[in-house]
Amino acid sequence: MKSPYTIPNALTGLRILLIPVIVGLFYLPYGWGDILAGLLFALAGITDTLDGYVARRTGTVSPLGEFLDPVADKLIVATALVLIVTRNPVWYVTLTATVIIGREIAISALREWMAEIGARRRVAVSALGKVKTSAQITGLAMMLYYYDLFGLPIYRIGLSLTVVAAALTLWSMGIYLRAAWPELSGKTSPSA
Repeated sequence: MKSPYTIPNALTGLRILLIPVIVGLFYLPYGWGDILAGLLFALAGITDTLDGYVARRTGTVSPLGEFLDPVADKLIVATALVLIVTRNPVWYVTLTATVIIGREIAISALREWMAEIGARRRVAVSALGKVKTSAQITGLAMMLYYYDLFGLPIYRIGLSLTVVAAALTLWSMGIYLRAAWPELSGKTSPSA
């Protein structure tokens, strides 16, 4: 039996532990709190890439890690989206957040159901999903950072990336639903 005490699991745990720190920094009444919140969110995004890479490279993939990694991802992304909407509750920011969170809930439920019927591999993470995640993490980090940097409108660039991520989210959801459609429509047997 593999030990749950691995570097990849520690990185995933760090991502979860950063959530209340990011929330605390976001609500500080100082501009540097936003900057640090954005930088810590970016660090969390880097740990998301590192934990899977290290686990595969070192052969330390574990059931705990396979469970915790997507949970940590969804928790930190949903938290960032809620924080951003509280700062700027305009329709397009709220709609973008709703699309991303709604898709995550729908795809999580789909993956769970597909696993129950033995067809989980049909809705495995795709290359498009990785591009979506990169745009989403970068965009949300920039929106949390908030302030212009070297004359660049960081928040607006982050918003644009997050909107792109939301569009990719819908596109990838369509791909996952199409792959799962035979099972959802009852046109195949669970053992197929």
